[in-house]
Formats: sequence, structure tokens, C-alpha cells
Amino acid sequence: MQLTLCESTSMSGVTEPPREVGFLESPCVTVDSAASLDDGIVDTANESSEEESAGEREEETGAHDAATSSTKTTEVPAEQSSNTPAVSAQRPDSLSVPAAEPRLWTTQRDGEVKLRMEESGLAAEPALTVNQMFVSTVERYGEYTALCWKEGDQQKSLKYKDYYQTCRTAAKSFLKLGLERYHGVGILGFNSVEWFVADIGAILAGGFAVGIYTTNSPEACQYVAENSKANIIVVENHKQLQKILQIEDQLPHLKAIVQYKDELKEKRPNLYTWAEFLELGRDEPDAPLDAIIASQKPNQCCSLIYTSGTTGQPKGVMLSHDNLTWTAYSTAKHVSLTAASQAQEVVVSYLPLSHIAAQMVDIWIAMKIGGVTYFAQPDALKGSLVDTLKEARPTAFMGVPRVWEKMQEKMKAVGAKSSTVRRKVAAWAKDVGLRTNLSKLNQNSAPGSAPVSYHVAKKLVFKKVRKALGLDRCTKCYTGAAPITKDTLEFFLSLNIPLCELYGMSESSGPHTISRHDAFKLTSCGIELPGCKTKLHNKDEEGNGEICFWGRHVFMGYLNMPDKTEEALDAEGWLHSGDLGKQDENGFLFITGRIKELIITAGGENIPPVPIEDAVKEAVPLISNAMLVGDKRKFLSMLLTIKCQVNPDTGDPQDELTPEAVELCRQLGSKATRVSEISGGRDPAVNAAIQEGIKRVNEKSTSNAQRIQKWVVLDRDFSVGGGELGPTMKLKRPVVMKMYKEQIDNCYKDVASPATPDNPLPPK
Repeated sequence: MQLTLCESTSMSGVTEPPREVGFLESPCVTVDSAASLDDGIVDTANESSEEESAGEREEETGAHDAATSSTKTTEVPAEQSSNTPAVSAQRPDSLSVPAAEPRLWTTQRDGEVKLRMEESGLAAEPALTVNQMFVSTVERYGEYTALCWKEGDQQKSLKYKDYYQTCRTAAKSFLKLGLERYHGVGILGFNSVEWFVADIGAILAGGFAVGIYTTNSPEACQYVAENSKANIIVVENHKQLQKILQIEDQLPHLKAIVQYKDELKEKRPNLYTWAEFLELGRDEPDAPLDAIIASQKPNQCCSLIYTSGTTGQPKGVMLSHDNLTWTAYSTAKHVSLTAASQAQEVVVSYLPLSHIAAQMVDIWIAMKIGGVTYFAQPDALKGSLVDTLKEARPTAFMGVPRVWEKMQEKMKAVGAKSSTVRRKVAAWAKDVGLRTNLSKLNQNSAPGSAPVSYHVAKKLVFKKVRKALGLDRCTKCYTGAAPITKDTLEFFLSLNIPLCELYGMSESSGPHTISRHDAFKLTSCGIELPGCKTKLHNKDEEGNGEICFWGRHVFMGYLNMPDKTEEALDAEGWLHSGDLGKQDENGFLFITGRIKELIITAGGENIPPVPIEDAVKEAVPLISNAMLVGDKRKFLSMLLTIKCQVNPDTGDPQDELTPEAVELCRQLGSKATRVSEISGGRDPAVNAAIQEGIKRVNEKSTSNAQRIQKWVVLDRDFSVGGGELGPTMKLKRPVVMKMYKEQIDNCYKDVASPATPDNPLPPK
């Protein structure tokens, strides 16, 4: 029987969430529960040693009393019988049924939700608050290192017991500054110990942790701060401080600003250094904070993740304590992370912490298993990341596709300058690596067996590459947050570095599916986390449908946005991702497109752009970014950018080509060294190569409507600073459509198609 919102959920066999207790008192986790983490999250170092060289009502109320109604749970709708369609052709009605008890969703800052608990398995684990999880970790791993960072040339670290006490001190400081229950603490800056402490301190104090993208304009910061009713904003430096000072008169809830790096350039009322901030709470009594902590429940909101807002104002994704703590637990189990009592996992924190992916890996999963988080430098994505990787030597590493692509480009550039012998050895080793690993993936070879040539290639090339990248003891490399090309996946696979794809969204507290070395298929995002479920809504004849999620990782709702929340969650509580995908017989998920990105031509054909864009980039290695256009048009066109060097200080694309691009041009008979020599059809040899590549892609298209009829090379590559890419390097299609409207319109004027180099499109 499927549950609806009107039905009460049986509580038999479902564990009630534990009640919060004070620090270093026994939290409501039994000895058996605490031990289960060590039992379930296994030591994988030995398993991989042979192959890997060790290697989410506007009106506020007062604080909830601890004795208010207990957290409610609901079961996942039962699976349909085999003789019924797996997915209804029509989406269930929206969640508009009134209820006297917590429902599956809320948009009120002080709201509570039913947890999607089950009677057995990982989804039956007791629900924990952030404080409970932290206390449990401190009791087991208090003397273990939690955080590492560099100040100048000096290495510094913080143990878990001191980490927790610092977070409590920060929480008391926030309360002294006037942080109100269910109000935000905005955090604007690069990854650091202070970022973590501000985030967790805000949660312990009963507020919301609210990350703000460092690339946000003052206006964008104002929206997030006002929407979250931020009482305090924590900024990294003078540059970020200036953004807040420009808008502080538009923030009626703002009471204080804290700057955590550099000296203050001016003294202002209610502006504090980090040291001054911590001093505020150092001698404050524990009782008020303990009372707030004791009143917190796992089904209440503690964190807000703001979407990038590419199609409108950002939405505040409300994540509960349970969203964070349970997802961290389930993810760690799924990928077999090691508990600190066996061997500490090490991760490097460098991706934007305002994004859930970085938060989940760097803060919550690391906390759950007692891992070490090593902070990169602020210029990590401008070149220093590899240096940090070499110092930290992470055991698990998460990179967005652009990070892996940059590594690939760098290695190719270095390889192009190598001697003939070295190039031949590298090419041979990569060929052996790719064939051997593909054979393993396709299960064409016996477990543990590999040809002698593979072991030779590993010794001569693979180990050296891993060491040069700082990944010599990294047994788990992940990619996510945006699509990655098959070319990049195969490049790293050829170097014996399988990139495990993960898939999810802010609304699912981060991951929903993850590939593993023992459950890996090229271009698949893997299988869902234990305790989570997937269904494909409104499937077509090829098995493609909208990917829908169920589990305790599903968010509470969008803050103050009931309409948007009802669009995302259906009546049964399934989260509709807006992504298209299909599953194979083994449950592996393959992303095939995004509903909102679907191009619907004037002829009515639905075309997912990403596969075509990826095919063009693979066919023409000179291409950096490709964007397909043609919605409501008679045919498809494409915007292309060329691989170019990037300003190491600003991250802005330059006119100079990358060494790899220069070499490719030479092979094509072009003398170009700059983008401006190629863009707008200025280089006949490059034009011919692009046209030939697009021709090959068109020959594989399933219909004429999917053929690219016209294309244009733009004057500069896409970038975060330019506005074409989001903070996680996702393509912001609506922005690109506006920015390059003239070039797009030119594609649909009565001009000749660049079928040959002699008739390119007009330059910008």
C-alpha cells in the first residue's frame, strides 16, 4: 500500500531519534550503534594496495521547547507490482494536503518534517543532530587530527576535541552578538578552519549556516543575506567585506560582521576580527548554549544551500540535521571509507563550500569517520592545487570535471615537450592501461589478473604520474557537479586512475548515486546510496525518464517558496530532479540530459544537447567549450570556444592558446598562436578541421534534426568571471544565450553555412 499524506505512519519497528545531551555526556547512541560505524566502514587500504600504491511560514516563532512533539517518520511508498507500469505517465498532484503533524516538506524556517525512515537497513538508523554526530566523533577520535592548514611555511593542525570546543566557543560568540533562532550566519570566503567553525558554530547556536559564493556581486550577497535573515556575516578579507559594507543598509537583520583573514583596514562599530569574535564567547556560560542544543531535533533545518540562480532568484535549499548526518553516514558506507581507528582518510578542501558537494565531503563525511581535512590555498584553482595535493597526499579526492580537464591539458602539454622516446613509452603505457582497465570493467579478465605489460607500465609510468599529481595514495578519485566527457574519463583510466562519477543535487544533500571500483561502468554515475531509491518518471520507449529520488537525503523544502517546493516534490514525496536518465539491468544510472535544457526545435523534435556537445569536443580536441542552440529554431547551431591560457590571478581566459592547442594547430597546418587568429572563421585550416569533426558527429546523429547546420568560434573562452560558467563550472545556458545573442542570430540569418572553409560565418 502506498502512503499518502493523509495516512498516519505506523511507528512499529522504527527507531525514534535520540534526544540531545550535553558535551561528553553519553550521546543517545548505544555502544553497539557507535561500534557499527567501525564495523561498517571498512579499512580499504589493504584491498587496494596491489593496484593503487597504498594508493539543501515566513513568520518566526521563539525557540522550540525540547519537549515538543517527537520527530515523525514515514515509509517509502511500496514498490508497484511487476504487472503495473513502473512509472505513472502523469505526475502525482502537488503536496497541498493540510496536516496536523509534520509533513514531508516545509518552507518555514522553524518548520519540522517527517523523516523518510524505514524499518530496516541503513534508512532505519537512528536520526542524529549535528551536535550528536560531532560529540560521538569526539568521544572516539578526540585525540586524532581533524584539520590541517598552512600559515606561510608553517604547518598547523587541530585535534577533534579542540575543533569541537572551538565550534562551541564560536556558537557562544554568535549568541552574544545576537544570533536569533532560525536566523542565518552568512559565510563569504575561501575554505578555511574559520569557515568550518563558523558553519558548525551557527548550527550549534540554533541558527542556519549559510554559505555565500565568493564570486557573488554585492547585490547577490544582499539577496542571500536578506532571504536567510542573516544576523551575522563572516567574511574572509577586505575585498569580501567591501561587498557587505555596500549593502549593509539594506540588511535590517544584520547585527555584526566578522573578518577572519588579514588585519582590519578600518575600525567600525560591530566589525570584529576573528580573534575578537572568539574572545566574545570564551568566558560565556555553557548553560544557554546547552539549552539550545538540547532543544534541537534532527528533523529541523540547520543549513541553507543557495542554488546558483541561473533561471531566476536563487532558492534557499533547507537541509535538516538528519539530511547532513544521515547522508554522511550512508555515503561513507557506500564507498567503504575507513574509520579513523583503522587508518585516517585524508581529503583536500578547495571546492566552494557554499556548494553542498564540498560541504558534504570536507565537513560532514570527514567528521563522521574521523578523517583529516587539509585546506588548500585560495589560489588552488589557479595553479597551486597540485602543490597542496603533493603535501597532503589525500586518500580520497573530489574534482569537478574542469579540474580533471585542466590536469589532462597540463599533462598533454608536458608530454608534448618530452623526448620522442618518452612520448612513445607514455603512449604505449596509456594504451596498455586503457585496454587492461576496460577489460576489467567489462569483466573479460579474471579478478586480480593483469598482463605483464600492465605491471611494467604501472612501474614505468602510472606510479610516477600519480606521484606527480599528489595522488600516489589516493584510492578513490571522484568527479561530479557537472557532466564530464568520455574522453577525459578514458584519459585518466588509461593512466590507471579511474574517475568514479557521482550524481546528486543540493536538494538531495549532495550525492544520490556514486560509482565504486567494484561497481563501475564508464559514463555511468553508479548506483544509489544504501537507503535511497530511484524511479524514472514518464519513461519513453528507450527507457529514458525523469530521475526521481527518495530517501533521508531529500531536502525539507525551499525557504519561503511553497510553489517552488511543490514543483520539486510530488504528492508521494519523491524529489523530481529535472534530469533525464535511464538505468541498466544492474541499477547503474546514466544521465542522458536535462528537461530544462532540452532543445525543442521548430519541428517539435526534443534534442538533449550535452551528448552532441561532448561528441564535438571529442571529435575536435582544439575545442574547450561547445554550446548547442536551436530551441524553437528550424535547425541546430553551435557556439564554440578554443582552448586558451588562463590568467593565474584572475582566472580569466587569455588570447594565447594553450601549448596543446598550439601543437594541434601545427598538426592541422595552422600557424595560429592566439584565439583572435582563429575566431570568427579567420583560420582556414582550423575551420576545415572543425567542419570535418562536426561532419563526423553529424554522420552518427539519429535524425536530420540532430545535425549541426551552422557553427561559430567565439572570441574568448567561457569562464566563471565572464558569467558563462557557474561556481562549479556548469554552463549557464540562459546567460550565454543573452551574451551571444548577436552571434546566435547571425546563425539564423540568410548567410551561407560554413560547409567549407571558404564560407565561414561573419566574425563578431
